[in-house]
Amino acid sequence: MPLSFETDPAITRELSDGLSSLWADVTNADGAVGFLPPVTPEDVRPDLLTHLAAVDSGRTRMLIGRDGTGAVAASAFLAFNAHRLKRHWCSVYTVMVHPGSQGQGHGRDLMSAVEKAARDIDGITALRLSCRGGLGLERFYVSCGYREVGRLPGAIMVSDDDFRDDVTFWLSLT
Repeated sequence: MPLSFETDPAITRELSDGLSSLWADVTNADGAVGFLPPVTPEDVRPDLLTHLAAVDSGRTRMLIGRDGTGAVAASAFLAFNAHRLKRHWCSVYTVMVHPGSQGQGHGRDLMSAVEKAARDIDGITALRLSCRGGLGLERFYVSCGYREVGRLPGAIMVSDDDFRDDVTFWLSLT
């Protein structure tokens, strides 16, 4: 069943709880979204509240994907640049699809919805995103039209003996 997407829905307790649960579920399934497992929704909530404050202030846009029951099953955030010379592009971050929904094309649908949302923002001509190397995400983002534009070798320390590349991608919207 396809997900339904909405940009900047009202920030409610239900949405916040759904996003916290999604973030914890993705992390606990070894997703690369800023935490290492195991985590609880309460562990990720402070970071989520920072994201939501940025949405509330207008510095960031939020994209939510809901499943057929209305549950939050996917999300991504688009951050505007404050620097006057970089205001023509957004950073895409905290891209998540619920582990139970993966393998159904929802990740590709989410990235298409991100691109559409960005195209609807006046003056935005490109998107930048980064990911943790070593998980196959590079192939996924390339298949969505992004191109790799940079790589910081070993910049992400997953454990004392596990360092991953921080990989940067770019999608031109022009």
